[in-house]
Amino acid sequence: MAYVVTEKCIRCKYTDCVDVCPVDCFFEGEKMLVINPQECIDCGVCEPECPVGAIVFADDTSLKMQEINAIYSAKWKRIISKKPPLQDADKYKNEEGKFEKYFHIDEGEN
Repeated sequence: MAYVVTEKCIRCKYTDCVDVCPVDCFFEGEKMLVINPQECIDCGVCEPECPVGAIVFADDTSLKMQEINAIYSAKWKRIISKKPPLQDADKYKNEEGKFEKYFHIDEGEN
């Protein structure tokens, strides 16, 4: 089982986790990151690096978020180095229900 990026990442996109990943298994969408579950080696070094707690072990999150990570890691571009967070990241970091508000599956991107 891999680690998963949860909806807490949406509209924040802190990339501290990317810098420590030994296998470069993060992929970047417009508003969030995802982890490729086939590439993740379950080392866990990314989990404590996320300032909003958006990375969890797959068993500790919904099947929906596991599927989102698997689907979009195959569509989005790989990210291998840290970037600045989104402009209003601090404003959105504690918001609840971000998936329903900001993630648009039917558009094929977030």
